[in-house]
Amino acid sequence: MEAIMKLTISGDIFEWRGPAPFLFVAVPDDASRDIKALSSLVSYGWGVIPVTAQLGATAWTTSLFPKNGRYLVPIKKIVQTAEQVTAGDIVTIALTIS
Repeated sequence: MEAIMKLTISGDIFEWRGPAPFLFVAVPDDASRDIKALSSLVSYGWGVIPVTAQLGATAWTTSLFPKNGRYLVPIKKIVQTAEQVTAGDIVTIALTIS
């Protein structure tokens, strides 16, 4: 499937009192608005957006979660371990929305 949007974001990893063992990175406001504009083309319900994400050498499939007008990228435990990242780290993530 061809990519609808590709973007690279940077942000702080933070812990959210939600599903463990995930940490999250918030998609910046401008990029969140761009994603929201195409959400009807790619969302499979509840406003979540399926993506392929890459942090360092580690790529994974996940879904962006809407939260307070922005989207959150979950950082799975396997990614945290492989890339040696934790809450408070600033990371850059490539996102592909197909």
